[in-house]
Amino acid sequence: MGLAESYTLKPNAIPAYFDAILDAQPPERFSLKFLENLGFTSTNDRLFIGMLKDLGFLNRDGAPQQRYFEFLDRSQSKRLLADGIREGYSDLFSINTKANTYSVEEAKNKLRTLFAGKKTDLVISNIAKTFKALCDYADFTSATATPKKSEKPAKQEPAEQPQELGSEKSIPQESQQIAAGKIRVSGLQYHINIVLPETRDQAVFDAIFKSLRDHLG
Repeated sequence: MGLAESYTLKPNAIPAYFDAILDAQPPERFSLKFLENLGFTSTNDRLFIGMLKDLGFLNRDGAPQQRYFEFLDRSQSKRLLADGIREGYSDLFSINTKANTYSVEEAKNKLRTLFAGKKTDLVISNIAKTFKALCDYADFTSATATPKKSEKPAKQEPAEQPQELGSEKSIPQESQQIAAGKIRVSGLQYHINIVLPETRDQAVFDAIFKSLRDHLG
């Protein structure tokens, strides 16, 4: 299901979280220690790591992924986050392509339906608040950064040359004969294989070739 289940209890801190990432050297692994070094020492801050995984910034082991590194380009960071939100909450965007404009209450109502009783109302409320705060920080005005796959052009078959009426070259000779209602055989060739006896007697060979001349002409 394309629906992030992570959330933060501090949605107002989301801008500070991402701004801190922009100011820091990317780690080999985004650990609790690294988060504390960014200045977020509360136990509630730890939930941010799960959010980064759901948004495609980190893998399940906490190692930064390509989106994390592309996010460090401040000219496109908020657009990259918007891409992560579209993917992480794809079920919401399948309902409404402009789900990023939902209010907290609207997002909560849609999430209730999508989670189908698998989450408590309190958890759904926290996810809705987190989603809203993420969308407010991200930039959805630009096109998605995900490149489209280029389609290979279909192989074109060579066009058939038009046939000119009245031209003998346009119709094979066999077809002309059939079209005329006649079947004509021309240039018939015979191929005869002769197995000569194993002998040194010249008279035997003379008799064989004389017989061929007499019968085949």
